[in-house]
Amino acid sequence: MLKRLQIRNYALIDELEIDFSEHLTIITGETGAGKSILLGALGMVMGERADMKVFYNDGEKCVVEATFDVDRYDLQEFFTENELDYDSELVIRRELSPAGKSRAFVNDTPVNNQILQRLTESLIDLHQQFDTLDIHNVNFQLRMIDALADNAPMLKTYQQGYRKYASDRKKLAALIDQSENGAKEMEFMRFQYEELQKAALVSGEQATMEEELLRLTNAEHIKLTYGSAYNYLNENEQNIIGQLREIGRSMSSTRKFSGELSALSDRLDAVVIDLQDIAKDCERIDERTEHDPQRISEVQERLNIVYKLQKKHAVNTIDDLIKIQEALEAQLGGFTDLGATIAQLEAEIKENADRLYEMAATMSTRRKSVVADFEQKVVQMLTQLSMPHARLQVAIEDTKALSNTGTDDVQFLFASNAGSKYLPIKDVASGGELSRLTLCTKSLVADAIPLPTLIFDEIDSGVSGDVSMKMGLILKELSSRHQVISITHTPQVAARADRHYFVFKKVHENRTVTNVRLLTQEERVRSIAVMLSGNPPSESALNTALELVQG
Repeated sequence: MLKRLQIRNYALIDELEIDFSEHLTIITGETGAGKSILLGALGMVMGERADMKVFYNDGEKCVVEATFDVDRYDLQEFFTENELDYDSELVIRRELSPAGKSRAFVNDTPVNNQILQRLTESLIDLHQQFDTLDIHNVNFQLRMIDALADNAPMLKTYQQGYRKYASDRKKLAALIDQSENGAKEMEFMRFQYEELQKAALVSGEQATMEEELLRLTNAEHIKLTYGSAYNYLNENEQNIIGQLREIGRSMSSTRKFSGELSALSDRLDAVVIDLQDIAKDCERIDERTEHDPQRISEVQERLNIVYKLQKKHAVNTIDDLIKIQEALEAQLGGFTDLGATIAQLEAEIKENADRLYEMAATMSTRRKSVVADFEQKVVQMLTQLSMPHARLQVAIEDTKALSNTGTDDVQFLFASNAGSKYLPIKDVASGGELSRLTLCTKSLVADAIPLPTLIFDEIDSGVSGDVSMKMGLILKELSSRHQVISITHTPQVAARADRHYFVFKKVHENRTVTNVRLLTQEERVRSIAVMLSGNPPSESALNTALELVQG
């Protein structure tokens, strides 16, 4: 319930405060006096976008503060989820600075506009004559039918099950996708592993094969070089080793003459021995070296396999390829088949869906059971409000598909004139018709649905005095169970007030200022009389106004 609205430095308002009745508060005033300004300020509290041109005084900040009694709204969970301090008296404050900064507070805790909008949706139900009303919304239409059908307990249980159903279906889709992708990935990994396994890689073989290929492709040059070296060293008539032996025998005869000559002779003997070893190696290399095209092809083919695998896996050594092969083997060994998990989840989903379909069918039956009575009562009320040919039809279609509210698609269809086709409300109802339809439907479900504070802005605009009288009575009756605030131009509605505020403008220090005054009983009578006949009111208007107020 909205208890108080305080406004400072907003539009034409310097500063004002309004305390609302817990039943029916009426706000009247001359055209242009500033009644819409009050709704604009209230819209700021509800998280609407702030207009930075609203300052009454450009040098001061604008503040709008609303105080609510939220004891009956079950908002503790919302406050906990959003880390807000809960109290049965809720204070929402919106501040705009001259620099253009906007801030919002809930019980002095800063919040963003999204939280503010979600919170105030539960507190204020604001209807303006030419706005899109929630009666247009098929979800709200379904909510009203469910309230009349007393579906709330079952719907709560159903929605708990549906949330799990929806969550499990998402999980199932993810598992199937994971399984399909996993199978494809496993197939690819197995292909890579088998390719590496088939290559039978051996650590260090690449360097050996590269060296062998180099020798094989240069075999003729190697054979010629080392064969020739052997001949020069040991085979020719003037071979080097033979000549050095002759030199050695000659030098050996001088050993006895000095230690230096003996040492030099030993050194030459050692050279001859080394050259004999070198000659033997040259002979061995010459004899074993042959040009072998088949072996060249074999080594080249083997290296090509290694090079291709290295390029494919972006590595440089066989050891790296072996590590990749080992990793693939481990991954393949750890792969889990999700088939059993998927089958189990599918069975759980089906079992849950069967239960949900049963509950949805029960809720649908209950919805259909209240439709005829609801339609009849709406038509009766619309007839009283000078819409004798208006008809409402609640269309319930079974979609066969589970949703958060069951399997029903519920839509209000409306025909305002005799012979007119039934069409969705948003397509056929005018502003005045929509206002009356909203008033009728909400008054019928007032006891069954937890409506917040209801604010009506000139919903009686353009209707006759007799219709206004009946709308006033409906508002009064509705306010016995809900807080209702109505801005009106009609005396018949104003006369039903439990608290009546008058909005007026005055000039203060050469500036126009909007203010609000709570009317006394006598002032109420006079104000309503002015609405009936003009200012000053006639005696008969005053008498009529008194009768309206007392009636």
